[in-house]
Amino acid sequence: MSENDKPEIGSLSWFDLTVPNAEEVRDFYGKVIGWQHEPVSMADGKYDDYNMKTPASGLTVTGVCHSRGVNADLPPQWLLYFIVENLDKSIDECKKNGGKVLAGPKNMEKYGSYCVIEDPAGAVCALFEPAE
Repeated sequence: MSENDKPEIGSLSWFDLTVPNAEEVRDFYGKVIGWQHEPVSMADGKYDDYNMKTPASGLTVTGVCHSRGVNADLPPQWLLYFIVENLDKSIDECKKNGGKVLAGPKNMEKYGSYCVIEDPAGAVCALFEPAE
């Protein structure tokens, strides 16, 4: 990955939806928005989450995930992932400034690490530190 390809610190890198009934919700958004889905094997093939793709170009735009495995403790919601330079430092700053860590940090192997935080107003997002 070149320096130009690296996600910029502070940018929105991904968003997905975590729900107990991923197949039903996957199909809902397929009908409502027109997204196509592609299975993503999780937990060594025990279940699939889904990449959701635009109908014309097939561009992956989001995910629909089960509330299982690493997502078991997440409430049903659209979750935004923001790039941070150092996850541990961002977690410390979150806590020092009136926020809470709701889940994690969790390691996504070759992708990086993330945690879910709540800001002082109660809004929730994820902080993501990409792998090198």
